[in-house]
Amino acid sequence: MRPPEARTLTPDPSPAERDRGGTSPLSHASGRGAGGEGRRTNGAAENRVADLIASSGIAPTEARSLLAFALDASREWLIAHPQGPVGSTAARRFGDLCGRRQAGEPMAYLLGEREFFGRRFAVDPSVLIPRPETEGLVEAALHEMEGLSDPSILELGTGSGCVAIVLALERPDARVVATDASESALALAQINAIELAAQAEFLHGDWYAPVRGRRFDLIVSNPPYIAAADPHLAELGCEPRHALTDEGDGLSCLQTIIAGAGAHLNQVGVLVLEHGFDQGAAVRALMRQHGLGSVRTRADLAGLERVCIARHG
Repeated sequence: MRPPEARTLTPDPSPAERDRGGTSPLSHASGRGAGGEGRRTNGAAENRVADLIASSGIAPTEARSLLAFALDASREWLIAHPQGPVGSTAARRFGDLCGRRQAGEPMAYLLGEREFFGRRFAVDPSVLIPRPETEGLVEAALHEMEGLSDPSILELGTGSGCVAIVLALERPDARVVATDASESALALAQINAIELAAQAEFLHGDWYAPVRGRRFDLIVSNPPYIAAADPHLAELGCEPRHALTDEGDGLSCLQTIIAGAGAHLNQVGVLVLEHGFDQGAAVRALMRQHGLGSVRTRADLAGLERVCIARHG
């Protein structure tokens, strides 16, 4: 899936090209030539880019992204052509997208993609939307693998596959395995891997179940860690609840992963876990309770504890 921003910009057709029936991205996007839905009707112009954005009822930057998506054009083209005509089909689609955005649906789901670690990943309501905080998890994992040749990596709860895929792309010598209990999430992760030409093995099952008996140099996970009573959970109602919370105190999935790490890590293998900003002390304690050593925490750019790291053996 190519993002609207990445599409090649189409220059304005010259007068000669217009005479030959050349089209702009706007008219082409609605499936007609320049004389189709974008014509004037009874002397009155149809929908124009600037008018639609101004009357969208949402933030202009978001409206511009949604209109570009509806038109299959680029945002840059829209900025350069504020008076460009918009066909009725695309205008209706844009209106529907704006309505869904006003109702609280995330932009990532509306556009069907989200950028993560400089790459575009397809997303849908079956998976958690990748977040900047999780890039810190990837950075920590990459740091732990420095100096290690042909590392074996396991990601637990892969969702869209963004973490496993980035690790596979950043370390093409690695053997990457990713598991998830959701078949729909795994299907999307496999699509993303194909689109980004990443080599990874995706297995269906709960946490370690699909890799019983196998060991890895590194285990990485961003599991559900929001407590069921956390008021912020209500703000994330469009995302899959099972990927956000354990319906308890937010620590049960983290504890399951930590408890099973020793049986699935090679000697001096590393466990890297993302957690809530206020869970660092609890996660460190769990790691030590289960015999892991060299326990430490990595803070994000805001200084909040986000990632705990521990070593086996």
